[in-house]
Amino acid sequence: MVDSITTQAPEISGPEHMNGRDTTPPPPYPFTAIVGQADLKQALLLCVVDPTIGGVMVMGHRGTAKSTAVRALAAMLPPIKAVAGCAYACAAERPAGLCDRCDGQAKRKTASAEPETKSRLRTVTIPVPVVDLPLGATEDRVCGTLDIERALTQGVQAFAPGLLARANRGFLYIDEVNLLEDHLVDVLLDVAASGVNVVEREGISIRHPARFVLVGSGNPEEGDLRPQLLDRFGLHARITTITNVEERVEIVKRRRAFDADPYAFAEAWQKEQARLQRKIKAAQRRLPEVELPDPILHKIAELCVRLEIDGHRGELTISRAAGALAAFEGHTQVREDDVRRVTLLALRHRLRKDPLETQDDEARIERVLAEVFDAVHSQ
Repeated sequence: MVDSITTQAPEISGPEHMNGRDTTPPPPYPFTAIVGQADLKQALLLCVVDPTIGGVMVMGHRGTAKSTAVRALAAMLPPIKAVAGCAYACAAERPAGLCDRCDGQAKRKTASAEPETKSRLRTVTIPVPVVDLPLGATEDRVCGTLDIERALTQGVQAFAPGLLARANRGFLYIDEVNLLEDHLVDVLLDVAASGVNVVEREGISIRHPARFVLVGSGNPEEGDLRPQLLDRFGLHARITTITNVEERVEIVKRRRAFDADPYAFAEAWQKEQARLQRKIKAAQRRLPEVELPDPILHKIAELCVRLEIDGHRGELTISRAAGALAAFEGHTQVREDDVRRVTLLALRHRLRKDPLETQDDEARIERVLAEVFDAVHSQ
């Protein structure tokens, strides 16, 4: 059994309740109010449904709602239950993923309990962690290091968790990731892939869970990530400036309304937010039931072979993303349309750069998609 203590988040007061002592931040811009940017929104939603997809790399022009979308999505995610007092927000119902402290606590409780009683870990309900990683962060700040204060005042060696610990079971967001030092990006991607952070500092050896969705954003004018690092991101969304006049007008209207009264604007979009939140929760529950038929899997593999994708991350990412999309759309079997809709996101950053190729990346992928799937129907 798990004892559950739910801590209610403080209600956000409207402007009429604000005074000089109220430091409650205004609500973030609603995710459902973002105009356009279908690739960006779809990639983020798929990684929420299935975090094993491997995160999202978002490249686009300045002012195209990249960071707004990430923070907006995080604000509407369903809360999670975590072991009370745990620095890593461990999930009590998943014994295999507990940190050393929670694992030891669970074993002690199990040993002292009656035979028919399971371990009892007290839990609290918390928001999904969303951690911003600043460009100037050091490796110690990211991974964790020796707690100097306790070492000096108490004479003991203790571990001070870093940003990776705070991001466990949530999101780690890096704005301008293409400007981050390569060795730090490499560390982040390795931890994101393994789900475990290992720290060796000053005679201390620590392993702790660090399962998070890595989201990076950047402006292509400021440089790209190295191909071998870019390949480690599951999905790649390219965001361009919207050229439709009506959509641009709607963006300005919504932003002006939000700036004038963020509380009223958030309230106006609350029904849409709640509807999407319910859809996300239903997709997360449905995901384990989603099946990937062998004929579809063969077509996915053929896609990657024809596009000369190095390694096998292409097939894995398409399979996971298509399964997440199937769950999100409400069916329990991956369809051809699911594969078509996620292939660009999963493969556009994995293509080999051929200077003699006259077609752009998206056109190449669309052409091969047509050859692989349409050929079946024409036979």
